[in-house]
Amino acid sequence: MKKLFILLLSFVAFLNSCAQKKSEVSKAKTKELMGKSIYDFKVDALEEGKQINFADFKGKKILIVNTASECGFTPQYADLEKVYEEYKDKVVVVGFPANNFGGQEPGTNHEIGAFCQKNYGVTFPMAAKVSVKGDDTAPIFKYLTEKELNGVKNSTIAWNFTKFLIDENGKLIDSFVSSTKPTDEAITKYLK
Repeated sequence: MKKLFILLLSFVAFLNSCAQKKSEVSKAKTKELMGKSIYDFKVDALEEGKQINFADFKGKKILIVNTASECGFTPQYADLEKVYEEYKDKVVVVGFPANNFGGQEPGTNHEIGAFCQKNYGVTFPMAAKVSVKGDDTAPIFKYLTEKELNGVKNSTIAWNFTKFLIDENGKLIDSFVSSTKPTDEAITKYLK
C-alpha cells in the first residue's frame, strides 16, 4: 500500500510538472508576442511557397476573417470580395481558413483556394489554413484575441467568419461576430 501511495504521489508530481512546463511555454509565447504590432506578422499564404507580410499593408485598414468553406456563413465570401473591391485603396481583406468549428473547413490549401475562386471569385489575400482556437492557436489570432497583446480588447472566436478590423496604424479597432456581414454599417462606417 505504501508503494502504491508513493507511486501515486510521484505520478501527481509528474502531472504538476507537465502542467507547469505547459504554462511556462504558454507564458513564453505570450511574452514573445507582447509589444508586437500586426505589422510584425508574416504568415504562409494559401498559395504554396508564398507569404503574407502584414507590414506590406501599412497605411491601410486590414479586415482579418477566419473562414470556412462548408459553413452557413460561407456566402460572406462574396461580401468580403465586395468590400475588398469597393474599398481597395483603403482596406485589405485577409482570409484565414480554419477547421476549428464543426469540421467545416476539411479541405487542403489547394482545395480551399480552388473553392474560393470558383464559387466566389476571391481575389483578396488568403492565408494557409490555421487554427484560431485552442492550444494550437496561430500566433496572429492569439494577438488579435488577447487584450494583453493587442492593447484594445479580449475577443472570443465563437464560430467561423469572426472579423477583426485593424486601423491604418496597425492597431485593432474592433472585432465582429460571425453574423455581422462584411458589408454591415458596423464595419463599413470605418472604411468610408
